Amino acid sequence: MAFQKFEGGSKKDFSPRPMIKGNWKCSGCNVEITELPFEPAADRPIYCRECWSKKRAEKLEK
Repeated sequence: MAFQKFEGGSKKDFSPRPMIKGNWKCSGCNVEITELPFEPAADRPIYCRECWSKKRAEKLEK
């Protein structure tokens, strides 16, 4: 059985996410964050790229 190329689903079709500007502090290292690719919720922690990567790696190890 031959595989067909999926049309319209390549990464080239995605436009960059709009960035939300503001002033936040990373919940892990307290570094200043000025842009996020999402609207943060007041009841959830916000992490910088480095802390988020570390937390994600820890979660994947479990």
